[in-house]
Amino acid sequence: MSDVKVTRALLSVSDKSGLADLGQALARHGVELVSTGGTAKALRDAGLDVRDISDLTGFPEMMDGRVKTLHPKVHGGLLAVRDNAEHVAAMEAHDIGAIDLVIVNLYPFAATVARGADRPDIIENIDIGGPSMVRSAAKNHAHVAIVTDPADYGELVEALDASGGMTSLDFRKRLAAKAFSATATYDSMIASWFSFADQAQMFPERLQLPLRHKQELRYGENPHQVAALYVPEMPGAPGIAQAEQLQGKELSYNNFNDADAALELVAEFDAATPACVIVKHANPCGVAVAGSLREAYEQAFACDTVSAFGGIVALNRPLDAETARAITEIFTEVVIAPEADEAAKEIFAAKKNLRLMLTGGFADPKRPGLQIKTIAGGVLIQSRDNGSISKDDLQVVTERQPSEQELADCLFAWTVAKHVKSNAIVYARDGATAGVGAGQMNRMESARIAAWKARDAAEKAGWAESRTIGSAVASDAFFPFADGLMTAVEAGATAVIQPGGSIRDDEVIAAANEAGLAMVFTGMRHFRH
Repeated sequence: MSDVKVTRALLSVSDKSGLADLGQALARHGVELVSTGGTAKALRDAGLDVRDISDLTGFPEMMDGRVKTLHPKVHGGLLAVRDNAEHVAAMEAHDIGAIDLVIVNLYPFAATVARGADRPDIIENIDIGGPSMVRSAAKNHAHVAIVTDPADYGELVEALDASGGMTSLDFRKRLAAKAFSATATYDSMIASWFSFADQAQMFPERLQLPLRHKQELRYGENPHQVAALYVPEMPGAPGIAQAEQLQGKELSYNNFNDADAALELVAEFDAATPACVIVKHANPCGVAVAGSLREAYEQAFACDTVSAFGGIVALNRPLDAETARAITEIFTEVVIAPEADEAAKEIFAAKKNLRLMLTGGFADPKRPGLQIKTIAGGVLIQSRDNGSISKDDLQVVTERQPSEQELADCLFAWTVAKHVKSNAIVYARDGATAGVGAGQMNRMESARIAAWKARDAAEKAGWAESRTIGSAVASDAFFPFADGLMTAVEAGATAVIQPGGSIRDDEVIAAANEAGLAMVFTGMRHFRH
């Protein structure tokens, strides 16, 4: 069977947008409307004749609406193969009428979770009858059309109008595919909630991660790759994927990746102190905290003015006009901030290619979560690195105690190093990065690169000395030998923060003492790959 004449439709929806117009269109084609509870009321309020589901089944709705459509006269009407003689005979014997069209959308489970409802309310918003009808209709798409998304009402009405009230097999196939995707996503959201609601199963036997397509991207990491952005169906922490884009062309795959790295790092800093992060190729090339947002930007920019060109800027406070003017002095791809004042927006409006992303706020950097990486034949999943260190967690392992300023610079450098690709070395002084060494295969090379970049920055700025002089240096993992530490000493560092844990810790500590360094251990590593 190809084209099917729609004579009876069953409607049961939670989202009633577009329902009245759809009902009117179906009525124009002489379709009998059968409905349940609130949907029937909404249709009647629109002046439409509606047959209650209880009249069809001969059985009342019961148990607070939990049992309405779970009945043979409903599912028989949906599942019967119309050209199968045995099915037709069964329908006649049991007075089962065919249902040609089903309009169903499901209880708002995700929205109920998102508004912080209690467990009983969430459980009540697990739809049973709806998915059952959807699956029955979708299975029998050779004879039944199933619509689960109000966005498809218009196409349905156009199809009916164009064919005298008929649906084509091709149309029903497409609707069935969408319907099965909808029920699979719905069930995966429920399974995900049960797995994580009590934080009891971080790694369940089967992991459900319901995602929704948000947008196509121009291309992937490279032009020959294709890419898209998906966002979680379930509520979660806000991030770059949820940010509001005020201007500029759409973000690319690389823009999203870099913007995420910048946002994750800037969120580590308390909003009480203005902070700026500049990222290039997912690595911070400059980070600073200061008395004003503009000063923080200028200090971060000074760390590596070459790499900052075409970079991503993230701010932990609303963007103001003064900072906006400073940012527009060079080419910047994306700026991320919680908000922006009108003057700042006007300044950016003149830069059509500059993307401004407003987050409205930041997610808690200490929040739990999962990080997922695909590998050939499988997926690696780990808890996100939400480790945090305070001054009280530090163990001083050298003869010399760090000063208060050195401690502050150590903690600042450590925060940045957590977000630098391993092997990571970060020099910092007075709340600003002096040099960042990222992604080298040995730690000593990262230390050398960071020191070289700091010297280069000093020459460009016309400073009398490199900012590594008198700096604190952070290493994301322990120094396996003293040579990496001595590279930092040669650069002028006076304080060191590192996890410790090497079998040669004693040698490294002895070298630090001989050089007059203050060194603290965190007991926590921050590899990042």
